[in-house]
Amino acid sequence: MVEAFVLIQTEVGRAEVIAKQLAALTGVLSSEYVTGPYDVVARVSAPSLDELKATVVPSVQQVVGITRTLTCPIDGGAQP
Repeated sequence: MVEAFVLIQTEVGRAEVIAKQLAALTGVLSSEYVTGPYDVVARVSAPSLDELKATVVPSVQQVVGITRTLTCPIDGGAQP
């Protein structure tokens, strides 16, 4: 499995609604609205990086009200 954080900017005042919509999408593990330069942070997952790029991230980007995303794959090999 491949996981990533998707940092999301939304239209003004839409972060909470968009976070709830994202939580219902296939491949979205969690979705929270936050403060700072990004409005929503979602954790997503797929069986492979190719599938993540081909299906999960595009489904996130199609949610109405999202203006910009930044996908940050998680390195599963990193040790604390």
